[in-house]
Amino acid sequence: MPTRRAVLGAGAATSLAVLMAGCAPRSPGPSGGSTTGRDGAALAARPPARPPVGPPAPGTRSLGLASSGDALLHVPPEPGPNPLPLVVSLHGAGGDAEAGLGLVRAAADEHGTAVLAPSSRGPTWDAVGGDYGPDAELVDRALAEVFRTVPVDPARIAVAGFSDGASYALGLGLANGGLFSRILAFSPGYVPPAPRAGAPAVFISHGVDDEVLPIDRTSRRIVPALEEDGYDVTYREFPGPHTVPPEVVGEAVAWLVGG
Repeated sequence: MPTRRAVLGAGAATSLAVLMAGCAPRSPGPSGGSTTGRDGAALAARPPARPPVGPPAPGTRSLGLASSGDALLHVPPEPGPNPLPLVVSLHGAGGDAEAGLGLVRAAADEHGTAVLAPSSRGPTWDAVGGDYGPDAELVDRALAEVFRTVPVDPARIAVAGFSDGASYALGLGLANGGLFSRILAFSPGYVPPAPRAGAPAVFISHGVDDEVLPIDRTSRRIVPALEEDGYDVTYREFPGPHTVPPEVVGEAVAWLVGG
């Protein structure tokens, strides 16, 4: 009898062959990463033992890590706790850092949370249909720069994303549970495989009328597979298409800040 993970893996192999800028429907990939290989997902950046002193300047700035497709750092006008919670926000296919920031900015400002929004090197994130590589490296470098300049709460670091960004957030988050305490996945397609580490809590939302990544082929398979693997999953379905309502984002960011 094939396991749930094997069944999901077979679905992913078929669906990845028809990727089209992240907009074609895809079946979920394996619920978990392989136990060998794919170690390009592992991130090295960590908050220092002695974080930077003093509140960071509010506003949005580029980190200057790439000549094109840079990463943006956003500090809320009224920062919350010191050190700050941090959300790494990943855009959907065809998007950029501005789209990633726009996904969570309003909720982050409301809850006093810093946001790091990188851009993918290509039309979508590298592990969506391939291996972890330049995109994971940019996220790692961007995090190292943020930790150097912003006091970040090590217990409140999340990776978030929408659509392909949600899939990538699940892959990176599950591979780096020692760094990310929470994963916020809004309308994911599947989980890109990678060796897993730690036990991050997971928030997943999905529209029941999603025609891009139909819910029966995606989140309704991903969620029980993650729960079967022992992860703490908070799941929200809502009436709507391939989008994420502001109130759902607000709930997810509040869930991060609340610890």
